[in-house]
Parts: sequence; structure tokens; C-alpha cells
Amino acid sequence: MADKTTIRQFRDGCIVIGVAGGSGSGKTTLCHRIVDRMGDDRVLLFQHDAYYHDLARMPVPDPARINYDHPDSLETDLCAAQLADLRRGHSVAQPVYDFSTHRRTAETRLLEPHPVILVEGILVLAEPALREHMDLKIFVDADADVCILRRMERDISERGRTLASVRDQYYHTVRPSFEQFVAPSKRHADIIIPHGGENDAAVAVIAAYIERSASPRAM
Repeated sequence: MADKTTIRQFRDGCIVIGVAGGSGSGKTTLCHRIVDRMGDDRVLLFQHDAYYHDLARMPVPDPARINYDHPDSLETDLCAAQLADLRRGHSVAQPVYDFSTHRRTAETRLLEPHPVILVEGILVLAEPALREHMDLKIFVDADADVCILRRMERDISERGRTLASVRDQYYHTVRPSFEQFVAPSKRHADIIIPHGGENDAAVAVIAAYIERSASPRAM
């Protein structure tokens, strides 16, 4: 737990940046590039994906029938509460979600307060409880064909999925939810970034914003 000096520092000076966009748009890559550039001692990557509901506690016989791109699939109340705690300078025990089993593990990830927090996820700009904490809101845009190819590569290589299951999920839930929830959240963005983590100019602009906004208060 942070001491009183650290708590006061972060309460007065923490900068929260929301980073949303479609699955496979490059938002996670963008966040990692910002963390690498600024340093993980200054910037914390705080991912909405950690807060998926544990299906062990839900009466769902087939996990494949769950729409993981719908707001109801995530425990956003807990996510927002832990984000608020971090802003107040308190450490939190973030859940650890196993995407291959659709369960939360018994472990948690200890997160410490940082001067800058990147809140990343497809739906973070669609959730008022998360938006209210954000000083800067970013939407990462990418062509649909690029997104689906990236999602296929990730889900097959990292999450043990089959090509057929990724394809079916895309048509049945991913694309409809993107059109219903994710794309409309773009209107809340302060900045819209094409090409995600490949956009060098965007990384430089965000880094400059962090230096200008956070340095006088918390860095």
C-alpha cells in the first residue's frame, strides 16, 4: 500500500487516458508502445479485459454462445471501482482472466498507483462509469479486414481457438456488437487514431501530451 505522501501525490496528479477501438484495431499495441516509450514506472496499462465475468459462476452450458463483445460480459462496476482506487493512490488486486477456459484464475495481479494510467479495451468509451475518470479519450480506427485478420492470428495462436470458431464468432457477435456498441462510442473520443500502434506520429503526440500534462503534477 502506498504511503500518505504517495497517496496525496497521485490523487492530485494522476492522468487517465482511455484507449478504445475494435478488436484487432491495434489499440493494445499502441498502449504498449506508449508504456515502452514513457516507462512502466510512470505509465500503467489497465485493461478492461481483465474484468470478464467468470463463467464458472454463470449458468451457461456452452461458453461459445456468450457474446464477449457485449457490455454485459464484463464486470465494469468492479473495473471502475478499482480504477477509482488507483486514482486515489491505493493499490488494487486486479482479477486474472484465462481466455482459454473463460474463467478467472485463483491469482490476482497487484497494481500500484502510477502517474499515468492507460485504460484499454474495446468498450471503455462506451461505459460512462469509466469515461468519467478519463482526462483524454482515444479511439483507434482500423479497416475491418485488418481487424479480423489480427483477431484470427491472436485467438488461434494465443487462445487455442480454431479458425472456424473465430470466423463464426466474428459474424454472430463481434461484428454486430462493434456496430451497436463500439463504433458509436467513437463520438466520445477526443482523438481518433488510424493504424493503431503503427502510427508513429500518434505515439509521439500522446507522449508529448503526457509530458505536458502529467509532469508538473506527478512526474
